[in-house]
Amino acid sequence: MNKKYIIRTNEEIQNIIKTGKKQVSKNFIIYNIESDTTYNKYCISVSKKIGKANIRNKYKRRIKDILMKNKIYLNRKYVIILKKEVLSSSYNDLREELLKQIKGD
Repeated sequence: MNKKYIIRTNEEIQNIIKTGKKQVSKNFIIYNIESDTTYNKYCISVSKKIGKANIRNKYKRRIKDILMKNKIYLNRKYVIILKKEVLSSSYNDLREELLKQIKGD
């Protein structure tokens, strides 16, 4: 994922969580707000409850892969929080659910 698509600052993440629209599904909690850019920006958060660092990184890579392969231009900023149920889901299930949540705004 290109650096321009990543939200890094804690203030920006907290602003999205406080003021953004919240969507809850089986595997994700997604917050989003309007952005002033022509592309989407993302923050992917994985709790230590999911597992050790290699497991958390594996799921972050999967989510980034889904987002980059399916270019969606909605001019929004997203904070994607993974839930523990993600461990029992396949890649295709994650892809379908994530794309449904993001496109369903």
